[in-house]
Amino acid sequence: MMEKPVFDQNFRMQFEELLKWRRDVRSFRNDEVDPQLTERLIALATLAPSVGYSQPWRFVLVESAECRESIRANFELCNRQALDAYSGEKAQLYAKLKLAGLRDAPVHLAVFLNQQTECGSGLGRMTMPETLEYSAILAVHTLWLAARSYGLGVGWVSILDPAKVNTSLNLPEEWKLIAYLCIGYPQEEHPSPELLRNGWEVKLPASDILIRR
Repeated sequence: MMEKPVFDQNFRMQFEELLKWRRDVRSFRNDEVDPQLTERLIALATLAPSVGYSQPWRFVLVESAECRESIRANFELCNRQALDAYSGEKAQLYAKLKLAGLRDAPVHLAVFLNQQTECGSGLGRMTMPETLEYSAILAVHTLWLAARSYGLGVGWVSILDPAKVNTSLNLPEEWKLIAYLCIGYPQEEHPSPELLRNGWEVKLPASDILIRR
């Protein structure tokens, strides 16, 4: 029998620091990321929980220049459309934000949900089928924390047309885009969110998010 680990106070303090310093990174150094480390992060991501042990996540390393350029064009179009939806001060602030590290990041990793997976035989999702999607999202968060523990930063690019991403990467329609991740060594590191620092939004107090019944 494998001996169980001991998670002591020192570990808990370090884990709390990991959570604080896990930030959305949009500016990366040009240092290459060891391909074996990238594969290690994907393996760690599969330790995430999944409903009915469905393991619905699919990871796509976007490596070709053609595919990356197609994704960048997708982002730039969607970003212009998103900017048009704002006005006044929000529009000015939005225009100043750097919302993706698509040109800088050495690793592009797209995470998809295989909506037709037969793993798990539907256990746990008869009444809440969306838990399949939540499972893939948990894999993203697990990978994010793992990457940060290796000194890497992760940026989640959500300003994309998902259907066009599938087309660009030649993937099945039943694969749903969950996250397009830029991964690399960050130019800067902060314990606070960039959008908080730049005045886009404030952190909600505990009284706004905790409800007792």
